[in-house]
Amino acid sequence: MINKSTLEHTYLKCRSQLVRVIGGIVRSDDIEDIVQETFVKSYEAELKHEITYERTYMLTTARNLALNHVAKASERKNQSLDEMQNLPNDLTSKSLESQVQSKERFLHFCRATDTLSVEVKRVFLLKKVYGMSQKDIAEHIGLSQSTVEKHVAKGLLQCSIYMQQLANTDNKASPANEKRQGSK
Repeated sequence: MINKSTLEHTYLKCRSQLVRVIGGIVRSDDIEDIVQETFVKSYEAELKHEITYERTYMLTTARNLALNHVAKASERKNQSLDEMQNLPNDLTSKSLESQVQSKERFLHFCRATDTLSVEVKRVFLLKKVYGMSQKDIAEHIGLSQSTVEKHVAKGLLQCSIYMQQLANTDNKASPANEKRQGSK
């Protein structure tokens, strides 16, 4: 139990350093997640063996996690169409079209969640994507249930507004609407 408190003490003491190290490598949206993962990885390592230089270990872990995050993101972006497996022959145009629409809706949802603040986004995704209860989220993050409820509502409202604005933009740009507007 003593090791846990020294690790926590070290983490709290060098947290701002961790943020600076990670912030020099990744986008600001990802910093908090990597800082938290650094603590978790350090805690897990401490359970397995004693860490003599906790601050150095955490800073190294944070740097490595940030570099891994950037490498994974780069791999996803650079994956070429040639590397993808051939599409099965039995795909019909309707099923392919519905898959494309589904992926587009998911991409729009992801972009909508990117407009949320870090804390609202975390709470909103835990609720809507991972299906956690508000009570579990409150305990997990350390917020009151009321705050969790407000964050979920705010996330839902902002994402709905974003999706509605996107739908309105798409409707104005569709060829059917252009024909109608051109005939007037």
